[in-house]
Amino acid sequence: MEKLIECVPNFSEGVDLSIIKQITDQIESVHGISLLDVDPGKATNRTVVTFVGNPQAVVEAAFLGIKKAAELIDMSKHKGEHPRMGATDVCPLIPLANISVEETVKYANQLAARVGKELNIPVYLYEYAQPDARRNNLSVIREGEYEGFFKKIKKAEWKPDFGPAEFSVRSGGTVIGVRDFLVAYNVNLNTTSVRRANAVAFDVRERGREVEDGKGGKKVVPGTLKSVKAMGWFIEEYGQAQISMNLTNISVTPVHVAFEECCKKAIERGMRVTGSELVGLIPLNSMLEAGKHFLQKQKRSIGVSEAELIHIAIKSLGLDELGKFDPAKKIIEYRMRKASDSVLQNMTIAAFADMTASESPAPGGGSISAYLGALSAALGAMVANLSAGKKGWEERLDEFSAFAEKGQELKQRLLKLVDEDTDAFNRIMAAFGLPKATETEKNARKEAIQKATKGAIEVPLTVMKKSLEAMHLAKAMAEKGNPNSVSDAGVGALCARSAIMGAHLNVKINAGGVEDKKWMETILAEADKIEKEALRLEKEVLAQADKVITKG
Repeated sequence: MEKLIECVPNFSEGVDLSIIKQITDQIESVHGISLLDVDPGKATNRTVVTFVGNPQAVVEAAFLGIKKAAELIDMSKHKGEHPRMGATDVCPLIPLANISVEETVKYANQLAARVGKELNIPVYLYEYAQPDARRNNLSVIREGEYEGFFKKIKKAEWKPDFGPAEFSVRSGGTVIGVRDFLVAYNVNLNTTSVRRANAVAFDVRERGREVEDGKGGKKVVPGTLKSVKAMGWFIEEYGQAQISMNLTNISVTPVHVAFEECCKKAIERGMRVTGSELVGLIPLNSMLEAGKHFLQKQKRSIGVSEAELIHIAIKSLGLDELGKFDPAKKIIEYRMRKASDSVLQNMTIAAFADMTASESPAPGGGSISAYLGALSAALGAMVANLSAGKKGWEERLDEFSAFAEKGQELKQRLLKLVDEDTDAFNRIMAAFGLPKATETEKNARKEAIQKATKGAIEVPLTVMKKSLEAMHLAKAMAEKGNPNSVSDAGVGALCARSAIMGAHLNVKINAGGVEDKKWMETILAEADKIEKEALRLEKEVLAQADKVITKG
């Protein structure tokens, strides 16, 4: 599994798009990097760039971006609403996949050392990369900002971790570190008052505010939200104030929780939240959880499609108030997704049928079986949703909502298997096409064929397993669901049965090519067991459907 690090450098330029383009061109020039997002802000005069890649590529791309920013951005002339201390104000590395925080810290130190030595820029480490707890907080490091750092850097306790203890007039300094995934999130208010926006920010942020203690001193009253940093500011281009937040741990305080708490505190202070804004990217799960939260508040089933959940989240959070919110550009998993990952599932049903009917051997029976399984799961989800909305069944909302959610989950997985089955077939063809002129090439080819053949068996076996789960859902809906939809549950069972039997054929047709006979015997025994269970369940579902229809 490839190790992936996300890097989110913040450059102190949000107006001159040609400067931003020159910086991002440098980042994109590195092989192994995917540039996911470039988010400039005029009022803040700051651009948040997001890219992902293997660790060494990320270090190289970040270095080149920092170098170019130092060449092009003159901090002595910089003005903006956001706190800043350098041309590259902050450059966090975030472990994204198959890499630990500890490993990521090593790469952050490698990057910081290069920036300090080769670019002569003072560098401070922060969060997980900073061993000194007194200076691991970004806001503490940045205190005094660019203008105050000429004196601050001379203090012994503020000697940089890397680079010279001299503050550069042109490029300033930078902060490099390792942190958890952070969501930069702004909530819009119906006021132009920064003081009032700050009041709400202090109400909600974890650090809270200082107040008189009644004894001539002060005490800190913490805010209501954990893992939240916040401040108020006025954005001239929007003509309104915002609460600008960093959600540093979205498992502790999700986006929808932060939004609703800001709504509550704004109302208490005579204001109203009008919408919100995401700066940079957000994980898919955050949007899905927000969609589910707002559907539950409406006493509706949460077992709807991924697209519907995202739509509900966008509308409920007001993410489209200031401009169009494009999920394809703002959700990190969507930005990383390759077009080749979902060619078949994104086709129209007519195009899919046409491609299947062509002289190409793929897509074939395996992909069709997976699609039948997806249709079974979709019908199960439909009956569950119809049951959840049935008048007089309100007390069973949670029960049917859970069934619908399971159906959506199965549908999504089986749709992915539509493409995976064709990909598995293509990998076998590619393995057979490998060179075989030498003994080494023959052995490598043989090994590749065996690996690809096992893959072509594991995919339809997974289709069988997931379709059996869809069959169980169809049975539950036939027995418990809205009786007016029992025929739909029956059709779902028929689709699941066909998916399982079709996928079983694909398991068996590839079995002869596997040399590991013990492994193959285990797979075939499991597949036989699944098919027998499916046929038994099909009879039960159809009998139940006939019973309800006859009774009706």
